[in-house]
Amino acid sequence: QVQVVESGGGLVQAGGSLRLSCAASGRTFSSTAMGWFRQAPGKEREFVGARLWSSSTSSYADSVKGRFTISGDTSQNTVYLQMNSLKPEDTAVYFCAVSTRYLGTYYHPNRYDYWGQGTQVTVSS
Repeated sequence: QVQVVESGGGLVQAGGSLRLSCAASGRTFSSTAMGWFRQAPGKEREFVGARLWSSSTSSYADSVKGRFTISGDTSQNTVYLQMNSLKPEDTAVYFCAVSTRYLGTYYHPNRYDYWGQGTQVTVSS
């Protein structure tokens, strides 16, 4: 079994910053990508960004591009989500997900095999 644990959520004022961390551990596995998704009350889960290990690149949703940055360490199966210039509309539960496959698009939840429990991010206006 693979465990995925997020940390770093909290309450911040608009314009502020937060850094989320995600670590995956457990049985031997090889991840191909680690992604961040978020879900606000009454809304569907949406893609935020992903770190693709094969290309060592990160991709982002348009809504966070230029404000959020993903970094990570593939050897540690760890990723970070640095969130700057936060807006009230960024308020959501943020989930980290791990993919062990190459098939499927990285921005779709179906690509991912393991999920964390989520961490709450609240941005006040």
